[in-house]
Amino acid sequence: MAGNALHFITNANVYLDGNSLLGRAKEIKLPEINVVQQEHQALGMIGKIQLPAGFDKLEGEIHWTSLYEEVALRTINPFKAYPLQCRGSLQRYNPAQGRQDELPVAVFMTVMFSKNSLGSFKQHEVPEMSSSFTCSYIKQVMDGQVLLELDVIANIFKINGEDILTDYRANLGA
Repeated sequence: MAGNALHFITNANVYLDGNSLLGRAKEIKLPEINVVQQEHQALGMIGKIQLPAGFDKLEGEIHWTSLYEEVALRTINPFKAYPLQCRGSLQRYNPAQGRQDELPVAVFMTVMFSKNSLGSFKQHEVPEMSSSFTCSYIKQVMDGQVLLELDVIANIFKINGEDILTDYRANLGA
């Protein structure tokens, strides 16, 4: 495909503990991958630099369209980890020719819920409810290709299948 193709993710679905939540999640905010930086300065250096020292906590949030018993019973338990998926369809367009194809995109996570909004109710309006989560594992896949895999407990960080932390784990004896 030409390098000037435009990509659009037009919709998505959320799966919690293997169950489709089609029509129940209004929005999902996936975790941000933030690198913790450590400042380094030393004699002989004209300035300071920032060097990667690990990853910040992975947090996300789901906004619900209403109260659902099967969701509430899972999100209220802060001691249990659940598989959470967000699956979407990525459309690729060539501006000169139109839509070229559609590809599956997915983010797989292991999460523990940490905060639940029980709602804000107004007459004749949909209540606003949300659940916040922390994430210990995340994998981003596009059309079968693993773009990113991060497991903060097992010290795994892969980019496009390349294991970036092989030496790190070996040095720790893992």
